[in-house]
Amino acid sequence: MDEMPGMIRPDLQALPQVKDRMTFLYLEHCTLGRQDGAITVTDEKGIVQIPAAGISVLLLGPGTRVTHRAMELMGDTGVGAVWVGEHGVRYYAHGRPLTTHSQLLLRQAELVSNTRKHLDVVRRMYQLRFPDEDISRLTMQQLRGREGSRVRQVYRKASKDTGVPWSGRLYRPEDFASGDAVNQALSAGHACLYGLAHAVIVALGCAPGLGFVHVGHECSFVYDIADLYKAEVTIPIAFEVAAQAPDDLPAVVRRRVRDAMVEHHILERMVHDIRYLLLNADEREQEPEAVYLWDNKVGTVANGINYFEEEGDETS
Repeated sequence: MDEMPGMIRPDLQALPQVKDRMTFLYLEHCTLGRQDGAITVTDEKGIVQIPAAGISVLLLGPGTRVTHRAMELMGDTGVGAVWVGEHGVRYYAHGRPLTTHSQLLLRQAELVSNTRKHLDVVRRMYQLRFPDEDISRLTMQQLRGREGSRVRQVYRKASKDTGVPWSGRLYRPEDFASGDAVNQALSAGHACLYGLAHAVIVALGCAPGLGFVHVGHECSFVYDIADLYKAEVTIPIAFEVAAQAPDDLPAVVRRRVRDAMVEHHILERMVHDIRYLLLNADEREQEPEAVYLWDNKVGTVANGINYFEEEGDETS
């Protein structure tokens, strides 16, 4: 790899290949350019080159600028681009999907359109929630009743653990401030999950509007996927933050949910779960490993690869 003036030489020998992994890299407050077959990332720490063949999807956060030459390389090598909020907590837009084929999209459309197959996917979704129960014969109405009971139990437990009163999910999307503290916290936290789910769905080439439990909305599938993780991530955090009553409650919730999504590997699990829901067992055997390389500010989490070393440090 040719060096550029002022370049910090990172260790890229462990960078995964697309055929083995789906690699998501989050970047913020930097400029993306091109040097031969590499994407260059420039920020206040210097310049680094990332081989385009080693990245599947770039999640472009606040303060990111992308040159035409960088987009040209990403288009030629099949690197997906998704414009997101801080650490993926908002979805804004996307370029091409990560996949060069439409397998998941075609299967999603097939499953949505067939009543029996549609119900099979719903059962898979609920099986993820109730792994120890046999729900193979439950109807859609019975599944919804089971999920409603489960969510009520989660709310009651969170209320008891934190001492925050709970009288139900009361909120108006057009008037965020009208809800009480815990409902505001829930709305802020769920929005973070929706943002990440939306980014993953479009990166995989699926349709956000083709849902199974939720239908008739442009983000139906986004809500389906996000619901898989609310009881684990956003509901407990919302009650904990509401109990603390910080001055800027939504901001505190967003930071807590952002960190929890990294800790619990939610992005990687979303990739795995979407494939589980849409593909059969034989197709899932070829599932690549999903790896989330967090960002150019904090460094990576899952892999332990730091693309931006401290100023003056070099790795060979």
